[in-house]
Order: sequence, then C-alpha cells, then structure tokens
Amino acid sequence: MTWELFLSEQHLKKLGIAIGIFLLFLLLRKIFAKYIYSFLLRISKKAPNDFFSYLFESFKKPLQWLFIIIGLYVAVRYYPYLNHESASFSKLLRASIIALIGWGFFNLSSGSHHLFRKINETTSVKIDDILIPFLSRILQFIVIALTISVILQELDYKIDGFIAGLGLGGLAISLAAKEALANLFGGIVLITEKPFTIGDWVMTPSVEGTVEDISFRSTKIRTFSQAVVTVPNATLANEPITNWSKMGKRQIKFTIRLTYDNPVSKIKRIVQRIEQLLKSNPDIHPETILVSVDTYQEDGIDIFLYFFTNTTDWEEYLNIRQQINLDILEIIDNEDVTIAIPSRRLLMNDKEVDSQNG
Repeated sequence: MTWELFLSEQHLKKLGIAIGIFLLFLLLRKIFAKYIYSFLLRISKKAPNDFFSYLFESFKKPLQWLFIIIGLYVAVRYYPYLNHESASFSKLLRASIIALIGWGFFNLSSGSHHLFRKINETTSVKIDDILIPFLSRILQFIVIALTISVILQELDYKIDGFIAGLGLGGLAISLAAKEALANLFGGIVLITEKPFTIGDWVMTPSVEGTVEDISFRSTKIRTFSQAVVTVPNATLANEPITNWSKMGKRQIKFTIRLTYDNPVSKIKRIVQRIEQLLKSNPDIHPETILVSVDTYQEDGIDIFLYFFTNTTDWEEYLNIRQQINLDILEIIDNEDVTIAIPSRRLLMNDKEVDSQNG
C-alpha cells in the first residue's frame, strides 16, 4: 500500500470503521460481563446443584476474550486491505478459539474438587479427601495436553514427529526429571498407603501441622503458627509420619510430689480419691487409669498418674486436663496435705538452715 493510498479519505474511512467495529465489540464485552453474565450467574445459583455456577465462573474470562477475537475477525473482514480468507489467519483464529475452550475447561477442572466433594455428600460413592486434589490436577494435566495437541494439529504441526523427537531426547529428559518423578511416585505412595488425609494433624521430622493440600510434587502443611510448609512428596514418603488425628484417645501423664511429713494414711487416701475421681469422670478413658505411689525423692514422695482422655481434640483435651488438675488440688486441700517444694538443708556453724529452690 502506497503512502498516498494510506492517507486517502476512502482508506481512512474504512480504517476508522474497522477500528470502530473492534471498539464496539470491546464495549459489548463490558456489557456482557456487567449485565448478561451477572444475570446468567444469578439464574445458575437457583439450580438444585452448583455445577452451572462453576461452569459460568470457569468460562467467564474465556467468553470475554471471545468478544475480542470476534471483534478482531469482523474488523479484519470489513477492512479490504487484509485477507481474512488466508489460511494462516483462519488457522490462527481457530487455534485461539480452541485455546479459549481449553482455558475454560482448565478452570472447570481446577474447581472439580467441589464436584468430587458433592459426589461424596450426595451419593454412596466415596472418594478419599486426599485423592480429590490429586484427581483435580490429573484432569488439569489432561485438559492442557489435549488443548496443546489440538492446537498443534490445527497449525499443521506433526505431532508424531514431536513425540519421536521426545523419544530421541528421552534419556536427557529422564535425568532432568529424576527429582520430579521421585516426588510424583512419592505422592502416589502417600495416596495409596493413606497415612493421612486432608485436614489431619500430622508430625514428621520435617514439620508438624495440618495437611492442607497434596499435589504431584509436594504436600502443603499448615503449622500451628499459621505458616505453610511445602514438603516434597519424595521426602515425606520416606519419613516416619505420626498422625495425631487418628488417635482413639489422648495420654495424660504426670507426678505429684508430697512431703515426707504427711501421714501415710492421708497419702493412701489421696491416691484412692484421685483414682476414684478419674474413674468417675466420663471424659476419661476407663480402660487404663493408673494412680500409685511411685518413687522416693530427696524432697518428697512421688505419686504417679497415667490415664487417657476420650477426646483427641487439642482444645477439649486441655480443658479436661485443667479440670482434672483443679479437682486434684481441691482433694489435696481437703485432705490438708503438703506438696513438696524442692529444698536443701545446709549446716552452717553447727546450725541447721533450710533453703528452698524456686
């Protein structure tokens, strides 16, 4: 196109109309996002399930970009100096639409964990919570692979040659992906053996906290200080894992030290009353309750207590332990016995002096 033709009134008019068409579709995109899409989303929320809401949310951005692609196509079609029928333009247009469709399904697969949890709630089919994020990522991978394959085919790229090329460099790829494969197989081990599930409180040599997510590469654990620690699956699969959430009961073990000047009869009564207190408490597991005079120490006699709470919840456990301690203090106060305080007896100038540590 010559400079004179470019500056001609007829050309500038057509160029202005083409740009106006494209800007019109940009305006339609905003109208769609603000009114039509919002209306469809409100209607979808009235459906008996959340599928249509997830569907509209997933395709929101791709649909907005579709207006841009259509606007570009219409503008190019109107503009006489660009060939909208060329093979390259048509292929690029179709590849863009395929990419938008793949984008939407990728977003939908990202939210598929909601669908799997809904299946757990409404049907007899039960999917372990630890499998749900893993299945979502598998769906994402499948969507990406299919989308790339279709786009490459649309652009006349020989996929067979591409796969063959991967075969030639397979050794280099396998060496580079050694760690990634180790993490992948570690994730498979964690899923198949099920040492924990999402929401469990676990402890390993690396970290202690609540399991939030598991992916192909790693597992995310939120510590009690609210930090998120990402542990590679290969590391986690080779470590001892303590799952505190799987406890059927929770242990309490401590000693009470009484002074030697307490009468033996009162010490016996203290042991009996504490044992009866624990046996009559519905929050204490009845199978293992041990209360006994244990050892002689320098400054007193130790009474050993060993029992379990029925609950494993941390907050409930602390409340039960607190109430037990208060009840034991009340028994000690009622029996008028003395709790031993670490002390030493020194001789200074033939005089006996008592000193307490604390």
